[in-house]
Amino acid sequence: MKLHKASLFALYAVLELARDPERQLSATDIAEQYGISTHHLAKVLRTLVRAGLVQAVRGVGGGYRFTGVPNRTTLLDVISLFETLESELDAPNPSAEASRAVVEELQSITREIDDLTKAVLDTITLETALNSVRLRAGLGAPPDGDQAPEAAGQEGRTLATR
Repeated sequence: MKLHKASLFALYAVLELARDPERQLSATDIAEQYGISTHHLAKVLRTLVRAGLVQAVRGVGGGYRFTGVPNRTTLLDVISLFETLESELDAPNPSAEASRAVVEELQSITREIDDLTKAVLDTITLETALNSVRLRAGLGAPPDGDQAPEAAGQEGRTLATR
């Protein structure tokens, strides 16, 4: 699965801000940390503000702060702000019955892949992703005594892009 840049930028920003919801960061801070375009990230952050996941803090030392609920906000919630997550199979209009069957089967398969992808993304909360990040970075258990995903009986899922 290949995500649009806006989706990836949104995930970077939301996960970075959700690490410490009391902290506020500027778009420039986040962009520099991830080596991404500040201009493009600023557009993404405006969408996240409208969605209620982050708050824009004005004034000197302003920036953005996470306002969502990490254990309820899923990767699907964030990605669906920027993606349709529906396969766009350019289906020809075949004349032969056998060819129609092939096209219909491929459409069925891609719909199933879409459904499975959405189901997986809907099970991974920001909290789960952050716990996996902490473990991967060797930072140990999450703050406040939260359990790591494996300890809570969940698979340890990580963000990966191709």
